Amino acid sequence: MIGSSDKHCVLTLVDRKTGYLLLGKLEARTAEATNRRATALIRRAKRGVRTVTVDNGTEFHGFRGIEAATGARFYFATPHHSWERGTCENTNGLLRQYLPKRTSIAHVSQPDCHRIARTLNHRPRKRLHYLTPAECYEQSST
Repeated sequence: MIGSSDKHCVLTLVDRKTGYLLLGKLEARTAEATNRRATALIRRAKRGVRTVTVDNGTEFHGFRGIEAATGARFYFATPHHSWERGTCENTNGLLRQYLPKRTSIAHVSQPDCHRIARTLNHRPRKRLHYLTPAECYEQSST
């Protein structure tokens, strides 16, 4: 997600099955910044991350570095087919409650991202029979 300026943005990684969110602050929308943050978030995941489906943005041009560092396989969605990443798009909609469109993300820090992700991960979801993504993620990792 990009803020009002093209420079600051956040990286969202969402578990498709449980909706569990990992959120990272990017200081710049570059392949290097994305690689560093994505690698850190994937390594932080309690469960192993096997695959990641991303859009075709230039920030993912260095995906092979993330694959080598984490073992996660990358897949690219078809351009202009946002429904291929439905869980992520829905989660981005929920994130807009905390990071509204046309506002700057420059003030957001990584601890803020962890707090927002924690809040959303502990919010019950109808699609999970009113369990939270954190509960489902914990159950599936055991």
